[in-house]
Amino acid sequence: MEKYITAPINDEVVNSLEAGDFVYISGTIYTARDAAHKRLYEAINAGESIPFDLKNNIVYYLGPSPAREGQVIGSAGPTTSSRMDKYTPLLLEKGMKGMIGKGKRSQEVIDAMNKNNAVYFAAIGGAGALLSKCIKKSEVIAYDDLGTEAIRKLEVENLPVIVVIDNNKNNIYER
Repeated sequence: MEKYITAPINDEVVNSLEAGDFVYISGTIYTARDAAHKRLYEAINAGESIPFDLKNNIVYYLGPSPAREGQVIGSAGPTTSSRMDKYTPLLLEKGMKGMIGKGKRSQEVIDAMNKNNAVYFAAIGGAGALLSKCIKKSEVIAYDDLGTEAIRKLEVENLPVIVVIDNNKNNIYER
């Protein structure tokens, strides 16, 4: 089924999504990859504040290429999600509602998604140039020293993704 949602998202939106749905996301999402996830995880465990509120937000596992002249962002294809798995349950506990990446997730992440009412979306790997056209604004908000892996706040319009794993543990990779 085709659905249009606006980020950030709440429980009602998460509950309406099912594995296999084609979803177009508009609104505000954030980017974070391996190094940023490690810093977020360490900060939370140390009782420190983090650069954005995870509550109801979607994190795109993205490290874009540099923007060409006149572009908002460079190629914006997804990163392999399993590289974030060791950090994800804690981020879900802190209120993150969605993740965008590619590839399978660990059982621990799937269980944490179910417990915390969250959803996992896949973006099409290899389509980074096309996906970048859906990004209308990009701003580095934290960890600038990480370069392409810095945390960015993105404004997106109709970013196409597929619900791979819904909050009820339905997983299209296992169908």
